[in-house]
Amino acid sequence: MLKNRFLSIIVLIFGLSGLSAIAQTTVKPSAVSGDVSSMSGEKIVLKTKDGDVEAVLSDKTQYFRVPPENPTLKAAVAAAVSDIGVGDKLLVTGILSDDKRTIPAKSVYLITKSDIVGKQAKEKEEWRTRGISGRVVSYNPQTNIISVAVRGFAGEKTVLVTPKEKVEYFRYAPDSVKFSEAKKGVITDIEPGDSIRALGDKNTDGSELKAEVIVTGAFKTVGGTITAINAETNEITINDFQTKKPVTVVVTDASILKQFPAEMAQRMAAFQGGGGGQGGFRPPTQGGGGQQTPQTPPQPQGQTPNGAGQGGGFRAGGGIDDMLDRFPTVKVADLKVGEMIAVSSTKSADPARVKAIKLLSGVEPFIKMQQTANAGQGGGNRGGGGASLNIPGLDGFGGN
Repeated sequence: MLKNRFLSIIVLIFGLSGLSAIAQTTVKPSAVSGDVSSMSGEKIVLKTKDGDVEAVLSDKTQYFRVPPENPTLKAAVAAAVSDIGVGDKLLVTGILSDDKRTIPAKSVYLITKSDIVGKQAKEKEEWRTRGISGRVVSYNPQTNIISVAVRGFAGEKTVLVTPKEKVEYFRYAPDSVKFSEAKKGVITDIEPGDSIRALGDKNTDGSELKAEVIVTGAFKTVGGTITAINAETNEITINDFQTKKPVTVVVTDASILKQFPAEMAQRMAAFQGGGGGQGGFRPPTQGGGGQQTPQTPPQPQGQTPNGAGQGGGFRAGGGIDDMLDRFPTVKVADLKVGEMIAVSSTKSADPARVKAIKLLSGVEPFIKMQQTANAGQGGGNRGGGGASLNIPGLDGFGGN
């Protein structure tokens, strides 16, 4: 989840330190950061946020490798051009051309793709074991305690989050799905209803957490039937089942697209509709007796919640995010007009256009169950009435 934060810190450190180091030159220096998309001879093409930039190498170019666990210039060690590969993260210093498409490389700072993957895996495991994800219920400024509703397969439970002295606060920017664009924040930014993730030390039963990092954002979930698909622009138009109005869903490189397994969706929606906890799900054990341990995701091979699939049911020690990771990945081109999808996004000024953080197909049972519930409340057919869409795993956070 924090991979973009990690990369953005590197960019910031490199940018400031690299520019400072060559600030004495008479020509304005530059620092360009991006991913290696191709290499040919003495040129490296970097994919940056502003487009492709060609780094021109020479016998005077210096190369440095930076460890991901300590992304500072002081920790850099000597490297060689042969250490660089496609997918690696580079920062190149030099003099950028007027058209901003070429930079003769003075220094090249490298973090390899394998180092980044390893760093991400460690961070993901830390968030899995030491983190929580949920919804802000309340914040008490007198006690400095944040009350968080955390949803598991057995329903919702309350976790009391107390910030440590040197806690780091981050908040997602409006209309952004990227953690790298999250801004430093303060505790007073947090509002009831926000999505929240907190990392820190839990007590024995998990009801309390002393937080080192707190990430929040204002998100929304929309769902409906696909009416049009533009695979070239990665845009999908749906008819929002709540408002009865069209919504354009923009899929980006950072979006997570998954397919909810059909039988699991039917069973989980049925448990929701049957009042089995607040959005909770209690899957039966393989033998049918008793209950599985709460917050246990399915095995990668088995997608049926009763353990009937290959590999037999659930594996202990995970949660809803782990479950979602094991769902099949889909592409925009795999979707079809007429099927139902649900999307999480940050709240933006234009409700008719959203950027997808997570997109789930195969969610028809959840939407139909919610339509029935809304109709029972007298708001299902009046354009926007009724409760919000509640689909396990479709929270506002992505992996960036």
